[in-house]
Amino acid sequence: MKTINIAIDGPAGAGKSTVAKMAAAKLGYIYVDTGALYRAAALFITENNIPDEKIGTALKNSDISLKFIDGVQRVFIGNRDVSELIRTPEISMVASRTSAIPAVRAYLFETQKKIAAENNVIMDGRDIGTVVLPEAEVKIFLTASAEKRAERRYKELAEKGDCPPYEDILSDIIRRDYQDTHRDTAPLRQAEDAVLADTTNLDLEQSAEEIIRIINEKTGSES
Repeated sequence: MKTINIAIDGPAGAGKSTVAKMAAAKLGYIYVDTGALYRAAALFITENNIPDEKIGTALKNSDISLKFIDGVQRVFIGNRDVSELIRTPEISMVASRTSAIPAVRAYLFETQKKIAAENNVIMDGRDIGTVVLPEAEVKIFLTASAEKRAERRYKELAEKGDCPPYEDILSDIIRRDYQDTHRDTAPLRQAEDAVLADTTNLDLEQSAEEIIRIINEKTGSES
């Protein structure tokens, strides 16, 4: 049976993970957060102080994986659940840098392809529609202004009680946008056949509804 693959790309803080997860639950697809895999690799590299030239060899022994527990995606390094540890701003910045390293992308590429080949998935990341799943039935480029993305991130962190100044968050997002769009390997860009979805003026529910509308329209499914 042929699987249906939905690719969602976009910059940091655009709400890809949350929106893709909501859409997947509504449509009955498996949600795959590829950014979590890159964050896990960044955590592994950081914790083990691995120099760039040895990353490829080291990752082969890292045993990074996604597991779906009670329908929820969890991220593991070996037998350790690192789903929360990979969400710090520090690991985000490390992931932005290390995800440009060919050895990191090569290691995680096959994992992503295997999941997509075996399941109907909504997969989000930076290069899903352009590199990982270029034949995806639906490609969406989800974005929002840097200011709106910083505002959302600020509110999210404020609720957790550990919030840097808004200006610092905005600066980090702008810096990461530059890193992601200017890296030599698989830079962030909109695929030529991707639908642009700008959520600057939409809340999460409205954003998810827009994504579902695009998917249904492209696949010929009923809403």
